[in-house]
Amino acid sequence: MPVAIDQRLDEGGFRAEARAWLAARLEPRPAGDAGDRDLAASTAVFPDLDGEAELVEFRREWERAKYDDGWGAVLTWPEEIGGRGLPGRFEVVFNEEEAAFRTPPGSEIFGVTQHLIAPTLDQWGREETKAKLLRAMLRTDVLACQLFSEPDAGSDLAAVTTRAVRDGSDWVVTGRKVWTSGAQVCGVGEAICRFDPALPKHAGLVALLVPLDAPGVEIRPIRQMTGGSSFNEVILDEVRVPAECQLGGDGDGWKVALTTLSAERLVSGAAPTAKFERLAALARHLDRNEEPAVRDALTELYLHTRVQHFLELRAREIMLRDGRPGPEGSVGKLLATRNATRISTVASVLLGPGLVADTGVPGTYVWAEHVLGAPAFRIAGGTDEIQRTIIGERVLGLPPEPKPAPRSPGGVPAN
Repeated sequence: MPVAIDQRLDEGGFRAEARAWLAARLEPRPAGDAGDRDLAASTAVFPDLDGEAELVEFRREWERAKYDDGWGAVLTWPEEIGGRGLPGRFEVVFNEEEAAFRTPPGSEIFGVTQHLIAPTLDQWGREETKAKLLRAMLRTDVLACQLFSEPDAGSDLAAVTTRAVRDGSDWVVTGRKVWTSGAQVCGVGEAICRFDPALPKHAGLVALLVPLDAPGVEIRPIRQMTGGSSFNEVILDEVRVPAECQLGGDGDGWKVALTTLSAERLVSGAAPTAKFERLAALARHLDRNEEPAVRDALTELYLHTRVQHFLELRAREIMLRDGRPGPEGSVGKLLATRNATRISTVASVLLGPGLVADTGVPGTYVWAEHVLGAPAFRIAGGTDEIQRTIIGERVLGLPPEPKPAPRSPGGVPAN
């Protein structure tokens, strides 16, 4: 049962309660530079979920402990689903306190489940589905992924061709989704499907929560050049989805997707402070921290990391004030992508050939994971081009990009 906390507590009192609860269950992080403690830890941008499923279970145990005692992601949710109904700033305070302790390693799929798809279900889902899945998602008994991208649609979500056809009270779904993070450890996937190809592309979409253990679902892990398999191709072959798994109404698929994507861009903008600290520690470990080129590279990374951190704080305050993310989410995502590239640049300056050959020096070859994985961040969560379009058109008010000229049946541009 959740610990009884006086709802009138100020942030200081709440912080003390949170620190005491955490201290009773976790070891504190040792004092000193965080980077020095983690030289040999993985630097992967996208973890190998296929090979580290047991780590997912360790993290699940921790998320369940937090839920059962009323901490973590559930703090701001209503009491009827195990929450406390506290303002969002209390979740921020708890996260700050939690960072001072050693916690089981996680992956993005926990944030996707608790902060993207659970709120989407809460806003758009049927009451019976919310009663069945909301608690399970917040407690991570059920993990959830996004079935958005398709092989032929690229980043144009409104161009998806996966079909959803009504059959009685059910939907029958057929199509292919790709680059689905974490599908191999998830129980459900939020799928955007086309139910009426005759309607304009944004209007002909429906959103469904697809049970990933249903007949006709095949999950194929995609082996990345890092060696991991965090992404998947998901084949949907006449998968029957009950009507209660629909999110919103017919034609609401685009609005449902935007609900999820706006939160994704806010989550994706987390500042890479930890990797900066690790690179600074690596420079000291290699006795190169006084070299001008190394100092310049680290300084540039530090400055951009701080800018990203302040932008994240601003986005968080807007979210707490307005209850929804603002355009800072897209700006943060674009900056996060650039900083991932800057991290690769600093690692290359420090290590040179050590990036491609394991010399046995602790904390060196592990950076190959980051360098190989960072380019994918320019695509995941919305491509750089999409973020620039959002910033230009919706934030700066610039004219929309010109549309391609219509073509005649013969393929020649029409006059």
